[in-house]
Amino acid sequence: MDFYVYIIYSKSRDKYYIGYTHDLNLRLVHHNDGWTRSTKSGIPWKLVYSEKFESRSQAMKREKEIKCMKSRKYIESLINKK
Repeated sequence: MDFYVYIIYSKSRDKYYIGYTHDLNLRLVHHNDGWTRSTKSGIPWKLVYSEKFESRSQAMKREKEIKCMKSRKYIESLINKK
């Protein structure tokens, strides 16, 4: 099973959210249906970036890497590279 690290964007809050999942489409639906407390106030969310990994541990490691950068510039540079 493949896993993905993803970045979604809320225009209404001008915020990015970083996460990982095995089903990108379903995860985006959950964010936009208010299933996640931390993203509920930013609905609607738009998928702006994703990376594919062969294992959950690889995806978790990459998610942590991106989050540890704590940099909007870094996130936007990832998005603009695709």
